Parts: sequence; structure tokens; C-alpha cells
Amino acid sequence: MKLRDSLSCSKWQCCVLILVATTVSIFLRIPQLSLRPMHGDEAVHAEKFRLLLEQGVYTYNPNEYHGPTLNYLALIPARLCGAKQLTKITEFTLRIVPVFFGILLVLMLLLIPDALGRAAVVCTAFFTAISPAMVFYSRYYIHETLLVCFTFGAIVCAYRYIQSTNIAWILLSAIFVGLAHATKETCIIAFGSLLLAVLFTILAQRTTAGSLGRMFESIKSKHIIIALIVALTVSVLFYSSFLQNPKGIFDSLRAYAVYFGRAEGDSHHIHAWYYYLRMLIFSKYGQGPIWTEAFIVLLAIVGFIAAIIKKGLYDCNIHFVRFIAFYTLIMTVLYSVIPYKTPWCLLGFLHGMILLAGVGAVALVAIARKTLPRLIVILLLIGAFTHLAWQSYRGNYIYYANPCNPYVYAHPTADVFTIARLVNEYAQAQEAGHDIHIEVICPDHDYWPLPWYLRSFTHVGWRDSVDDEVISAPLIIVSTDLEEALTQKLYSPTLLENRQMYLYLFDKPYYLSLRPDVHLLGLVRRDLWDRVHRDRP
Repeated sequence: MKLRDSLSCSKWQCCVLILVATTVSIFLRIPQLSLRPMHGDEAVHAEKFRLLLEQGVYTYNPNEYHGPTLNYLALIPARLCGAKQLTKITEFTLRIVPVFFGILLVLMLLLIPDALGRAAVVCTAFFTAISPAMVFYSRYYIHETLLVCFTFGAIVCAYRYIQSTNIAWILLSAIFVGLAHATKETCIIAFGSLLLAVLFTILAQRTTAGSLGRMFESIKSKHIIIALIVALTVSVLFYSSFLQNPKGIFDSLRAYAVYFGRAEGDSHHIHAWYYYLRMLIFSKYGQGPIWTEAFIVLLAIVGFIAAIIKKGLYDCNIHFVRFIAFYTLIMTVLYSVIPYKTPWCLLGFLHGMILLAGVGAVALVAIARKTLPRLIVILLLIGAFTHLAWQSYRGNYIYYANPCNPYVYAHPTADVFTIARLVNEYAQAQEAGHDIHIEVICPDHDYWPLPWYLRSFTHVGWRDSVDDEVISAPLIIVSTDLEEALTQKLYSPTLLENRQMYLYLFDKPYYLSLRPDVHLLGLVRRDLWDRVHRDRP
């Protein structure tokens, strides 16, 4: 009994500590949201958002961009700040959306202290708040944090419904399911994992089938039917652009053929089965520091074992803990065996690991019955929390765009800020201003996120090759791969009479890096260059 008391906390203490963890999550996520350059994917989503913001038009594309919730939810902060054009919003306006749902992941733990146990749910709250991956991708204008939040919301509300049979909870769960489906096509991985986890939980409870059976007997079939209708309605409303584009409903189903094909093979994103686990357990690139969330992974393993053998668990619902254990295991296996991998996709099963890590932390303290071993375990846990928090700070505010950070993936360098600054400087030096003609030429249209940084310019030609028939612009940004082709165009013998001299826009070595392996040259016509530099020494 003394052991149980030492591992427990009162309801108000639990709530206060979760709110403290929420505060920590706010301080780690919100500051300097414009610090990191926009990822190419973020800029693409922002361009998709432009039509919705400026024209009220959204059309779901089954080949790219994922679901509509990210764009529609971004309307809320945009409208709150009075923006009606993309040029009037900032990175903060867009990134605050995933930040909100990253914080909500912590707050929702207030609903399940009886499911994980109060001490375990407090540990989980702090792990969620400080996990480097969770923090890093909560500051990305992409879908993953929303998907994880909606999936967890569905789980939490479904649990509350089973405990109370209050129809409001199953309706909330259905809304979250609909939102998850309207967020990203990979939701079917989570949905399939949830169903399998329920099945495995039932099979694992053979010795206590009575208690689990009574829980399921309380579920009313009419509630389930109503919930399915609500979930379907939410999804249909978003995919149909709130009934403005009925074709989007069918496109949402057609998209799975595209994404199943993509999962089987894409040379740019094919990685080994252990890619995610290695990233979490140990990463070190070049002269950069070591990155690890091994504490969470190891504690999750402890939590899984504790759930299976039912040892070291206090004040929790064993059925729920086992369900989370199976769900996390299935999600981890599925995401590992799928060849197509991008780092942010690990959030789905990492969140499950975090839930188990909270259980594992309490289980370790419970197993260490003597004072000295228990003190050692507690000190190790404090060290783990401190180390994870330090990594989160370092990853988001020091190595936020550095390739040595394992969560930085195909990310632009800070040179995009220099490109944007110089283009603005030269534009202000002539009468056309932001109507100045600019050419951006990159193979395969690999110039993102420059459209975001040049969004205020009205006369930009975005090209994937040098076009000899197009009159050269006063400002040209070109991939170094196309330098020779551009030189031949600018200094072609047939153009000698009307040839314009161009100077380098950037200082030596005359190119800047869009990404570490993608370099851009900047060229400025001589007359424009003279206007900017005539007053300089």
C-alpha cells in the first residue's frame, strides 16, 4: 500500500503537473516560428493555401498535397490577423496551426489519468512536451502533427465513451476520426492498427474476459451507427470543399491507388526498415552532435513488457494500457516495413511510444522497491527529461536547418533569406518595384521554397529549363546545372546587337545553396546593378 501511495498523486496534482507540461510545450514550440527557413513542402502547402485564402477555392488533389484540413484550419489564424492575401501572412500564421495541435496532444492527457495512471500520465505529458521530434515537427506547416492529434483524440474520446456510455464522447471520437481521414491518406495505417490492437487486447484478456466483456457490452449499436455517419459526414464535408466540389469525395478514394504505388517505390524516399528506429535511438552526422531519443524507446519497451506481464502498473486500466501497447507495436512494424519513408511519419508510432514510456517510467520506479535503487531510477529519469529538453531546444533553435540534425530532411539552407533580401533590394532600386521581371530556372521545378519568399513579386517566371525564345529578365536566379545553357543564351552571336551585360548577384563563390546539394547562381543586368551600387564605395 505504501508503494502504491508513493507512485500515486491526487487528481489536482495530476492536473497541475499536466498544465505545467503544457506550459513547457508552449515555450518550446511557439518562439521564433520564422527562424527556420520554410521547407519545400511547407511552401507548396502555402501556395495551395493561397487559392483558399484569396479566392475561397480549394480543390483536393489525389496525387499531392494530402488532405484539406491543414489548409482550412490555417484560415482561422489568417482571418484572426485580418489577412486576405498570402503576402499579408507570415510563417507564424501558418505554423501556429500544427503548434496548436502539438500542444493539444499534451492537454488531452487530462482526459485519461485513470487509463494510464496518474503518475504515468504526468510522465507522458512531459515526454510529449519535450520530445525533440514532436517539438520539431509541431513547428512544421505539414499534416503529421494534426494526424497524430486527431488519431489520439479519437482514442481518448472512445475510451471515455466506453467508461460512461455518454453519446457525446462517441460523437467527439467520430469527429476526430473524420478529421484524421480528411488530414492525410496514411490515416488508414492508424485505423488498421487500432482495429488490430482491439483484437489483440481481447485475445490477451482471456483470463479476465468478464471485465472486458462487460465493457464492450455497454456499447450501444445505435451509437456506433450514428458515430459512423458523423465521421463520414465530417470527411465528406472537407473533401468536397464543403459541398462545392463533390468530385473531391471520389478523389479521396482514388488517392489510395497513388499512395500505394508510392509506398512501393520512390528512389528519393526509399530507406531501410530500421531507418526510423536508428533515427530515434542514435544519430550522428559529420562533426555534429549525437542525437537520441533512446530514453523514450527503452522506457516504451519497459512499458510494453509491464503491460503484457501486468507488473509495476498502478491506478491504470490494464485493458487500455495493453491496447496502447499493441497499437504502438503494430504501427512501428507497419511504418518500418513500408519502403517509402520520410522522417515526420515516425510521429504516429513515436506518440504511442511516448504513452508507453510514461507507463514504463512508473513501472521502473515500482520495480525498484528499495530506497537506493529507486533514487537511482528517479535520478536517471530526471536526467532523461533534462537531456530530451536540451535536445529539443538545440534542434529547434541552434541546429534548426543544419543537416547534422536528423529531423532536418531535404531542408533549405539559410541562404534563401539572403536570396530574398537581395531580390528585394534590387527591386526597390527601380520604378517597377515588386512588378520587376524575375526569372527562376531550375531543373524539374526544384526551386521550392523560393515561391514563398518571392510571393510579393507579381512578375516571376518559374521555369525548369532555359528558353531561348523568352526575353531575359533583369534578375535571373538559375541552377548551376543550367549555367552553361543560360550563358549560351545571354551571349549568343545572334543577340550581339541587343546583348545586355549581366553581373553576379551573389558574392564569391557567386552561388548560394538552396539545399546543401542544390546550388543557385544569381545574375543581375548591368543597368540595375549600377542603380544599386552607384552610391556605394
